[in-house]
Amino acid sequence: MEGIFHEKQEGSLCAQHCLNVLLQGEYFTPVDLAALARQIDEQERQTMAEGGVNSDDYRLFMHQPSGNLDDSGYFSVQVIASALKVWGLDIVPYSSSDPVAQAAQADPTQQQAYICNYKDHWFTVRRLGGHWFNLNSLLPGPEPISSTYLALFLVQLQQEGYSIFVVVGALPECQADRAPTSEERQLQEALQKSLLDVTSQQQQQQLSEDEMLQAALRLSMEPS
Repeated sequence: MEGIFHEKQEGSLCAQHCLNVLLQGEYFTPVDLAALARQIDEQERQTMAEGGVNSDDYRLFMHQPSGNLDDSGYFSVQVIASALKVWGLDIVPYSSSDPVAQAAQADPTQQQAYICNYKDHWFTVRRLGGHWFNLNSLLPGPEPISSTYLALFLVQLQQEGYSIFVVVGALPECQADRAPTSEERQLQEALQKSLLDVTSQQQQQQLSEDEMLQAALRLSMEPS
């Protein structure tokens, strides 16, 4: 798991953590997300104003707190989607009839990442270097998920009430997702062989010492 970018939970900034671990870098701050939330608030206000600024619906809307952010640091799915659009990415509800969602349901391992939400908490599940990881900011670090367990893991999240979104688009390149070169694989194999050789030598040395001890004991027990 070396090289995987991970952010641990700070306050209620799980949306920020979710986005940054998805993109594998410190790409968004709370200030960035708050600015996006205010833009969405203004767009929603303009839409409501089309029905008349003196209407009861508009007045009620203006007296309600923002649904896109709050003082705790929570951000809505609209803010998440808006932040991802900056990188040319989109999200599709996993349980929808969208072709992308249907393909993900048939074989979740063929996708590149999922964003999961339950109440005020967001976290990312992503494939890195050919392996799947739970990048939940509540965890001390990235938690591996086997490809065979991924589908069951997503079903379990749904049963717990989570909303799951499939991430669509090309994620930015990152070190953790880079496949090892042939030279690096050869080096890893050489290191593993070297470790095995050292272990074997240590075992043989230990065996020789044991044999010497047994021989000394036998000699000491022989009559003089």
